[in-house]
Amino acid sequence: MPAKGQKRKQQIIDTAKEMFILNGFQSTHIGQVCEKLDIARGTVYQYFGNKREILYAILESVEEKIDDIMDADELRDFLKGNQQQKTIIKFITERLTESISAIISEPILIKLIYKDIVGIDQEVVDRVIKFIEYVTKVISKEMDEIKKKGIYKKTLNPDITGMMLTGAVMHVLYEYNLNKLNILDKEVVEAMVNNYLYGVVK
Repeated sequence: MPAKGQKRKQQIIDTAKEMFILNGFQSTHIGQVCEKLDIARGTVYQYFGNKREILYAILESVEEKIDDIMDADELRDFLKGNQQQKTIIKFITERLTESISAIISEPILIKLIYKDIVGIDQEVVDRVIKFIEYVTKVISKEMDEIKKKGIYKKTLNPDITGMMLTGAVMHVLYEYNLNKLNILDKEVVEAMVNNYLYGVVK
């Protein structure tokens, strides 16, 4: 997509996001987005079929970012060496910090996950659930790879642990967002990583 088109698409997303949070999802209409941006409806429909697709574009963007951060090949290359526990913790801390950054770069995500936006329907809820499942799957796969290298306990269940970690991080994100605290504070991230790792490292 040409840079101009990408810029216009992002303007539509940003404007719609503000309206979803301020007015609620159901009360926000494409026409209102057009009016605020002073563009024709046809311009929006060049990029999105409806307002749900705007939300889905946000979710897809974060999924792509997390996919890049939690790159499986990068993990395998890292694990080829005989890494010390300190190095492993540093590596995982960096990946988790980047993943959290990707999520909080879209504050609307936390509101969607905790249904803090008025008027979201079941179709949107289902798509948000898929987003959470996607994040959980990425984390579970990473844990499974590390377990195979003998770094994690043999009894570790990557799927269950992935769900627990995702749920815990999402809740911390929600509480910190609600109270306007810095989730990326070094001590906060280190606490999450340490609480997670010391339960699974041999």
